[in-house]
Amino acid sequence: MAGNIEWQPSRTLTEFRLLPGLTTPATSIDSISLTTPLVRTANGGTVNLRAPILAAAMQAVSGSSMAIQLAKQGGAAMIFCSQSIESQAAMVDRIKSYKAGFVEPRTLSPGTTIREVEILRREAGFSTFPVIDSEGRLLGLITRRDYSSLAHGDLTVAERMIPRDQLDVGVDATDLERANALLINGHRAVLPIVDLEDRLLSLVFRKDIEDHLDNPDQIVDQDKRLIATAAVNTHDYRDRVPALVEAGVDILGIDSSDGFSSYQRDTIEWIRSQYPEIPVIGGNVITGAGFEYLADAGAGAIKVGMGGGSICITQEQKGTGRGLASAIIGVVAARDRYAARTGTYIPVIADGGIVNSKDVVIALALGADTVMMGRYFARMDESPTTKLQINGRTMKAYWGEGSARAREWSTARYRHAAFLEGVEGFVEYAGKLRDNLPQLLSKIKAAMASCGCASISELHDRAELELVSDLSIREGKVHDIWQFGGGERDSLSNWSV
Repeated sequence: MAGNIEWQPSRTLTEFRLLPGLTTPATSIDSISLTTPLVRTANGGTVNLRAPILAAAMQAVSGSSMAIQLAKQGGAAMIFCSQSIESQAAMVDRIKSYKAGFVEPRTLSPGTTIREVEILRREAGFSTFPVIDSEGRLLGLITRRDYSSLAHGDLTVAERMIPRDQLDVGVDATDLERANALLINGHRAVLPIVDLEDRLLSLVFRKDIEDHLDNPDQIVDQDKRLIATAAVNTHDYRDRVPALVEAGVDILGIDSSDGFSSYQRDTIEWIRSQYPEIPVIGGNVITGAGFEYLADAGAGAIKVGMGGGSICITQEQKGTGRGLASAIIGVVAARDRYAARTGTYIPVIADGGIVNSKDVVIALALGADTVMMGRYFARMDESPTTKLQINGRTMKAYWGEGSARAREWSTARYRHAAFLEGVEGFVEYAGKLRDNLPQLLSKIKAAMASCGCASISELHDRAELELVSDLSIREGKVHDIWQFGGGERDSLSNWSV
């Protein structure tokens, strides 16, 4: 007989509903904060998100474009590790290079020809180059606007650059706020930063200031660069992690369908010993015992969920798994006991089968700090897949990391298995991230307002939930009408009676 049999059924997020609490001006939608801890750092602090959303580490979801756009809106995307080390590191580098405070520039000597500059511009992907002498002193600045590759190809940079005496320059402006103030007060797109001996230190760009003003919730590091999060596996981490750290990664997450293993503990402990400044997200687990095991290993956050994703067939293939609601409840109870015993709070990330705003807010109310989503983001422009026309509908391909397609690059993650744990399919195209995520976040805030909770931590403490029956679920949906479904006859005004 089994060592333990749990006779209570495993519960899913769909089976729960929130009960309303008292809404006051302090808990109106405009007063609600979605700021939440993503991962605990080695010094006892946390890396926080302003939107409790993490895009899944999947080939069909989280490339550099998704990570950039999601970080700008307050969330994060975990760059998938089911690719070569070199290509994953390049994705991280693109995120960290997208915007910055102080930029370490690519410099030119005054004798460089314009033809050489044009070649370098095409290779590097940017077009602003400081010109320095052999001692590193600033001589001038040249941009794409300062030359014609056809008319000036044989001329030197010195002949076309803006000379030093015509530039706005930040002398010893090593504080970013001061540098930004100088740039805002000036009339240039870029501000060179030099030391007291006029040696070039860095550049600061106006576009980065404007980008910050346009995206006040963006998640950045201390140098104002976007946060980069990347997945690793438990097989090649000794080679992969150094490359990701070199590329500038801020947070590492271990990608595993079953994180309750000695292999994962070994991986976490190795990363913590070699790179103690890099927080590590462990998982996935679905029990309190699994949480405590990874917490003791040094995980700064733990992903919860197994077999609940729309393209995951782990439960069918192996019979292992748990409804996500039950998994969150069990793990959150262990987290709270762990925090009471040790004084260390470890954030929980709900992962698997979270489809819409209702699922998100239920997962948060049950105690999760953030949620990880795959299918939701796979539908958008920023996911790495291309749009397809299928039966007149615009679709995007979507596949699980345990599917045959994901495993084509390498069998490392599932090398012990002779079977698949994921499938391939299509999801309906939804447009750009910026046209979708704000609405999702607005719905979460509206739900929290109804519950009388102004923050996610208050939602943890005050939320009241109840199980609902199948009939109650049906009652909460559109029913017993003939619903308009789009097309030419989409409005009552087009119908006659």
